[in-house]
Parts: sequence; structure tokens; C-alpha cells
Amino acid sequence: MILIRLIILSLFIFNTTLADTIYNLIKIPNLEIYETKTENKLRYLYAKQPFTIGLDNNINCYDSKKTLLDKKYQIIKKNLDKYDQEFLKKINLKYIVLCEDLSISNINTAGIPDNMMKTLILDIKFNEKYFERVIHHEVFHIINDSFKELFSEKIWSSFNIKNFNYAKCSTCTDKLGLETYVNTNGFFSEYSQSTASEDMAEVFSHLMIGVDKVKVDPILKKKIEFIKNNLFKIDKNFIL
Repeated sequence: MILIRLIILSLFIFNTTLADTIYNLIKIPNLEIYETKTENKLRYLYAKQPFTIGLDNNINCYDSKKTLLDKKYQIIKKNLDKYDQEFLKKINLKYIVLCEDLSISNINTAGIPDNMMKTLILDIKFNEKYFERVIHHEVFHIINDSFKELFSEKIWSSFNIKNFNYAKCSTCTDKLGLETYVNTNGFFSEYSQSTASEDMAEVFSHLMIGVDKVKVDPILKKKIEFIKNNLFKIDKNFIL
């Protein structure tokens, strides 16, 4: 009995120490370890209590019920398992933080990527219809932030029709719809038309969940080739 208590105590101390160590790395409080023994070495954490972070304390997220956390973890892991350890290392992603009702400056968001902290925060209560696609959308922002020189917005914008202009920021427009267009005409969704970086992320996310490349229009074919070619510059073994 004493031995069992010592083992339980040592595991508790180990997990607490590891959680504290991770906090020192990514600076997000109130987290607990969900899973660290993954094939691609991603470390999953969850909010045990609500947290507020950011230079202006403008990022908020809340804890979840274990049943929802367990359900969404399986979906998230299935999608993130598509990225191997080598690729994740190159794009600087190591920690996945799971919480719900994620917002920045009181605007709800599906995820917040931070390649400097090697962290992606995901809102596990985000719209189920688009949830899996959004995971890859947010991963692309990590990729883009890590390799800005490869994903030129000027080149990207040149693929569009002559008079099309993106908004100055993703919150400077009302183009927020995530429904995939039947007739693409250069864009997969309304949100694609907000900014060049969001457009790239939408193209990437559609590629990752599977899209019939035969049915896309000529503009989107150029965008797809641009994304693919630059991903292969990061990792020639990347699988789409």
C-alpha cells in the first residue's frame, strides 16, 4: 500500500513539474497535461481553469467538461497526426492547448497560432461542421509565420482577377462565411476573400481534408500549385 501511494505521489509530482516547465515555455497559466506520448511528439494540454493572456490581456479561453474534451481530442489528434515530427519541428509547433470559447479582443476565434511559443490554442467548441478543416487552417498560419519568405502575398494576389482587392485585415471585413462554394471562381469560401493569408489558409485546409482538384477553377489551380510547391520547399516528403 505504501509503495502504491509513493508511485501515485511521484506521478503527481512529475506531472505538476512538467506542467510548470511547459508554463515557463509558453506562458499560458492554468493548464494541465492531457497527452504527451504521441508519435509526432506534439504535447496536448487543456485549460483546467479559464485563462487570460496577451500583452493587453485580450485573449480569453475557458475550461471544458471532460466528456467534450475527450471527444474533441480524438478528432484533433486524428487530424494533427497527418503532420510528422520532422515537419512540425521545421514549422515550430510543439504544444496544442485545448479550451473553449476562445476569443481575442472579445471576438470569437477558432484558434490562435504562435510559432514563437511553438503553440496553437484551439477552441474545441468551434462549429462542428468546419471543425476539422479549421484545425489545418490554423496550422497553416503557423507554417506561414515560420516561412514568410515562401508565401509572398504579392505573388498570391496576382493569381486573382485584375480588380479584386483583399481587406487590410481579417476583422476589417464582413466576409466571414466558411461554407465551401459549389462554384469556386478563385476562392474556396467567403472567408478566403478577406485577406491573402486567410485565403492561403483556406486553400491549405481544403487540401488537407481532401478536395477534388479536377473540379476547381483555373485560379484555384494556380493557388493550389503555389501552396504545394512551397510546402515541398519546407519538407520534400510532405504528404498532401
